Amino acid sequence: MCAAGRRWGRRQRVLLWGVLLAAWEAAWGQLRYSVPEEMPKGSFVGDVAKDLGLQLPALSDRGVRVVTEGTRQHFALHGKTGHLVTAERIDREQLCESVEQCVLHCELIVEGEMKFYEIEVEITDINDNAPSFREAEKDLRLSETTAPGSRFSLAEAHDPDSGQNSLQSYELSGDEHFSLAVQTGPGGDQRPELVLAKAMDREEAAFHELVLRASDGGDPSRTGTARIRVTVLDANDNAPVFSQAEYTVRVPEDVPVGSVLVTVTATDADEGLNGHVKYSFQRISHSASQLFYLDSETGEITVKKDLDFEESSSYELEVQAWDGGELSDTAKVVITVTDVNDNVPKISVRSALNEISEDAPSGTVVALLHVQDRDSGANGEVRCSLDGGIPFRLESSQGSYYRVVTARELDREQESEYNVTVRAADGGQPALQS
Repeated sequence: MCAAGRRWGRRQRVLLWGVLLAAWEAAWGQLRYSVPEEMPKGSFVGDVAKDLGLQLPALSDRGVRVVTEGTRQHFALHGKTGHLVTAERIDREQLCESVEQCVLHCELIVEGEMKFYEIEVEITDINDNAPSFREAEKDLRLSETTAPGSRFSLAEAHDPDSGQNSLQSYELSGDEHFSLAVQTGPGGDQRPELVLAKAMDREEAAFHELVLRASDGGDPSRTGTARIRVTVLDANDNAPVFSQAEYTVRVPEDVPVGSVLVTVTATDADEGLNGHVKYSFQRISHSASQLFYLDSETGEITVKKDLDFEESSSYELEVQAWDGGELSDTAKVVITVTDVNDNVPKISVRSALNEISEDAPSGTVVALLHVQDRDSGANGEVRCSLDGGIPFRLESSQGSYYRVVTARELDREQESEYNVTVRAADGGQPALQS
C-alpha cells in the first residue's frame, strides 16, 4: 500500500474511534471527537445531531449554534446534516506548541431549550514538519592540544511534531577524529555532543568538515542537517566558568519592555582572545526566544516583548559562555512570571429572552450567561450579582455558567418592562469588574 493510502486509512480509523467515543459520552452532556491536523476547511469532525439525538428539521428552529472562546472559530455546525465540521485548516503545532495532547474546546448552544453541551476535539499530529536547527552552520575553534574524549555541546534540532513524528535520533558524518554522543536531558530530550575521538594535528589538517543529521520517526522519516566546521588552533587551557550553575528570577507579568531581568557572569583565567567571554543561548524554546534578549557581551537578559502570565508562567533557558578558543560552560536560567490582575471579567450572553408572559411561573429562565476571567488565583475568581429592586435572581449553573430566572410571578399591569443588569467582579486588589 502507498504512503498516501496508509495515511488515509489511519485517518479513517481515527475518525471512527472519535464517533464511537462521542456516542458513549453524549449521555453525560459532553462530546469528544478526534481529527487529524491540516484537514481542509469543512472536513467532518463528528455527527453532533445524531450523538445528541437532535432532529435535523428542528435544528434551525431551536437556534442551535457552536461557540468558541477567543477570536478564532475552529469549528462550525453544518445546518443541513447536523455535522460538526472544521471552520478552517487547523495547524496543531501553531495552537499547541510543546503540548503532548492538543484538545480544543467549544460549546453547542441550543437556544430554544436553554441547553448547552461541551465538546472536546483532540487534534492529532501528522508528520508535516522536518527537524530543523536554529543555525544551519556552526564553527568550532579547538586547540590542537585538546585531549581525546573531550566533549562539546551542539545545538539541538527542533521538530514541532509530537510523539513518534517528533525528533528521534542524531547521526554524525565526517572523519575519524570525531564521533557523536547523545545525552538524555531531565525532560527526556536528546542533547547531541561532539566527541574528540582522535588527537588533532594542526600541521596535518587545519580544518575538519562534519555534518550533523537529525531524523524524526515518521513514515516516511523527515530529516534536517547542520554543517560543523572545526578549525584547529593553538592551546587554550582554561574554560569560562559561570559564577553559579543556576540563576532564578521572579518578575510580574507587567514588567516594562527593556527591563533587565538577570545578568549572568562567567570568568576565564586565560588572557587575550582566549580569555574574552561571550554569551549566547544554548537552549531556548521558540516562544521564549521571542520574549527575551541576551547581550552577548554583558550577559544581561532583558525583556523585548510584553509578558503574559496567562500564556506561560515559567521559562527555563540554558546560557552558554564561550571564549575565543571555543571552550565553554553552561548555566540554567529559570524565569518565573507572577500574575497581576490585568484581565477584566468577561460576561457573554449565550442565550436570552426578549419577552416573557406575565403568568410564567417563578424560576423561569430568561437568560443563560457565561463568565470568564483569564487571571489565576483570587484575581480570576469571579462573583456575579444583579442590581436590586427587580423580580429576578441569579442561579449558578455548571462550570462558569449562570442563569437569570424570575424570582416571583410577574404582573404586566404593574410593570411591563425590566432592564436587568448583571455585574461581575473578580477577587483582585483592587477588584476589576464589568
